[in-house]
Amino acid sequence: MRDVPLGVQFLQTATDKTCPNFSCNRQVWYRTSVLILTYIAYTCYHLSRKPLSVAKAVLHQNCTNTTPAANCSKSWIPFDGTDADAAEVFGELDSAFLFSYAIAMFASGFIAERFNLRYFLSFGMLLSGIFCYLFGLAKVYNIHSVTYFLIVQIAAGVCQTSGWPGVIAVLGNWCGKSKRGLTFGIWNSHTSVGNILGSLIAAQFVETDWSLSFIYPGLIIALGGLLMFLFLVVSPTDVGCSLPDEDRTRTPHRRKFDRSLQNQVANRDPSSESNSEVDDTDIIVGEQEVQRRNTERVHLLRDYNAPETEVAIGFLGACKIPGVIEFSLSLFFSKLVSYTFLYWLPLYLNHSTSMGATDSADLSVLFDVGGIVGAILAGAISDYSNMSATTCTGMLVLAIPMLWVYQILGTISLGVNIFLLVIVGLLVNGPYALITTAVSADLGTHPSLEGNSKALATVAAIIDGTGSIGAAVGPLLAGFLNVYGWEAVFYMLMVSDVLALLFLIRLVKNEIVKCRQTRRLGRIE
Repeated sequence: MRDVPLGVQFLQTATDKTCPNFSCNRQVWYRTSVLILTYIAYTCYHLSRKPLSVAKAVLHQNCTNTTPAANCSKSWIPFDGTDADAAEVFGELDSAFLFSYAIAMFASGFIAERFNLRYFLSFGMLLSGIFCYLFGLAKVYNIHSVTYFLIVQIAAGVCQTSGWPGVIAVLGNWCGKSKRGLTFGIWNSHTSVGNILGSLIAAQFVETDWSLSFIYPGLIIALGGLLMFLFLVVSPTDVGCSLPDEDRTRTPHRRKFDRSLQNQVANRDPSSESNSEVDDTDIIVGEQEVQRRNTERVHLLRDYNAPETEVAIGFLGACKIPGVIEFSLSLFFSKLVSYTFLYWLPLYLNHSTSMGATDSADLSVLFDVGGIVGAILAGAISDYSNMSATTCTGMLVLAIPMLWVYQILGTISLGVNIFLLVIVGLLVNGPYALITTAVSADLGTHPSLEGNSKALATVAAIIDGTGSIGAAVGPLLAGFLNVYGWEAVFYMLMVSDVLALLFLIRLVKNEIVKCRQTRRLGRIE
């Protein structure tokens, strides 16, 4: 049964009546609309997560080099008191959101596979807007209860999990594998754009009326949910379009490889199949195929043209897909670093420089500007090399010393701070963006799924859910380590990036081996 959104039906009817001779490539038109709408959707999600990090500098005033009674009395209860006390409360609020987000993410992917994704996204965005709005109402109604803020943060975290499994599954329905890394790298800039817009919008009101820093983002994401409900087309089949043509998107080498296998099967003695054994596969992510023995090849080709099943994959089944565990654990530490910057960078800039809350929030967006460049660069390199794990590892290796350099030299001058902040954002967010988008989509359509088309949301939820646990741990640790100085926080970030790359070593080794084999075959041909 087709599910055509009301807005799309209206546009179709209006176009038929006003421009009966209008014609266009419907496949391209709808795919473009899906890219734009899902981009807007996740921009809104990230936009609504940013206000608290901006408002921290006002909820608890900077007491450094001032008379505490004169300055800290402006802080909003329960965020008054010493810097250490406030940091602990902020850490609890960040963790309440992020831990609830991480835990609920695993269930969210399971639910997304079984419900209409348009309703799932629309309802989730509406609820996310309501709880962002409720945080701002604390000032309007003079609420000072820590419990109230914790409940709002927990509920907001649960509702925000509707975003990632939903958008990645919808996008997977419309986009083939050709240049997936670059496409998703550009598309994934919504994360940084959302953070930038969230910072700028919140910064406009934070020093005059911090409640508006939450109320306006809440209204924006709620309106975004309405937009998804009216116009988002979940699947090409809903509007009579064809599914992505995987054969056209495969490289010439890949198509030649497929034809070679088909010829082997055509000339093969069927009686010999039962005597063959299946060996373990080399795990290669992305466009790269796996090396298999003859019976395994025959098994793949037998199902090559089989129709996709609509049975949703289970949690354990998704975990068995080669590469899911390794990338999930790597994302745990990559996202830990990224979200520590997301939640603590404005406050760090406020304390380590002479800038006020508004200027600190404005400067912090440069981290996300670097993140946009990093996501696109990582995707392009991954597409060119077909080595996703190696791409991530290379950027992580460079990120580790750059974190140390930024902590030491970032406060020398504004120009140095700007330059280093962009570079750090590029190197920190590049691997995070690649794993959560192109890698998740590749693993969600892995050959081992044998045509199961309903695995994308589950795989995306497992990877992003594991990463989100790290995202919850990072700001929490930063809240505790901040008591010992910002140096301790940066050491924690560097250690996390080391661990992130260690979990990718086995995949990097397999990618290098596969690359050598491909080059050897190329020379032979």
